[in-house]
Amino acid sequence: MNVEITYNPISIQDAIDKVARRDVGAITTFIGTVRELTHGRKTLHLIYEAYESMALKKLQQIRTEITEKWKNSEVAIIHRLGRLEITDIAVVIAVSTPHRKDAYEANRYAIERIKEIVPIWKKEYWEDGEEWIGNQQGTISYPSGKPKEEE
Repeated sequence: MNVEITYNPISIQDAIDKVARRDVGAITTFIGTVRELTHGRKTLHLIYEAYESMALKKLQQIRTEITEKWKNSEVAIIHRLGRLEITDIAVVIAVSTPHRKDAYEANRYAIERIKEIVPIWKKEYWEDGEEWIGNQQGTISYPSGKPKEEE
């Protein structure tokens, strides 16, 4: 499967293997990791949660958009949920195309679209507090944490 949500550590090589083909000349990867400092605040760890069924649909939509816009491309997107520590990998995107320019452009498109449309939230735990961060409008406040997944 070329789009995945997992609670396990992500293998970069698995993502690359999903897009490697004999007829491509470029494979780009984006590896999103948990950073220690965000806007001057020290992060202790993150918790990622998602509306999983919708997140998978949206990741597949992004994959389809890319393969339609960049002909002869292949895409793999793997996003991790759960508790992540500093330097853990949160997301890997691998894109293969016949030429490097398209691979770079498509990979950047993928991460920007993930941030725009995929219902994945992270709770940042800092030394001085915590906050849920949403995917579209920056910070999203929910009275009881994150929204509940529809049945």
